[in-house]
Amino acid sequence: MTEVARIRPTALTLHQRTRVLAIEFADGSAFELPFELLRICSPSAEVQGHGPGQEVLQTGKRMVEIVDVEPVGHYAIQPRFSDGHDTGIFTWEYLHQLGVNQAQVWSDYEARLKAAGVDRDAPMPPKSGGACASH
Repeated sequence: MTEVARIRPTALTLHQRTRVLAIEFADGSAFELPFELLRICSPSAEVQGHGPGQEVLQTGKRMVEIVDVEPVGHYAIQPRFSDGHDTGIFTWEYLHQLGVNQAQVWSDYEARLKAAGVDRDAPMPPKSGGACASH
């Protein structure tokens, strides 16, 4: 089985009550990705910027919901979040990467919050540092 074939989902379920995206892959891996994590790590330019150092730290997303998900070809999904954000295209590879690195991504996020002197529940500041490091 090729690497690309292994990083194809075999199941994808939105759990609205717990705000978790459960995803299983052909390689046997399975992850529960909180909606908040997906929102703060959206691969959109609005969150990631247009280059290194232009990331925008996301706050106030703990209670965000996914209100809709659109497929993007056979390689990704595009969720629409309850805060209106809908420009991130999450490839299967990116979702897999978030699952594998979830603990480190959260740790990096918490460190960025601390460095910025803000709480994760604070309203979005006008401008801030990066939210998610690429792994």
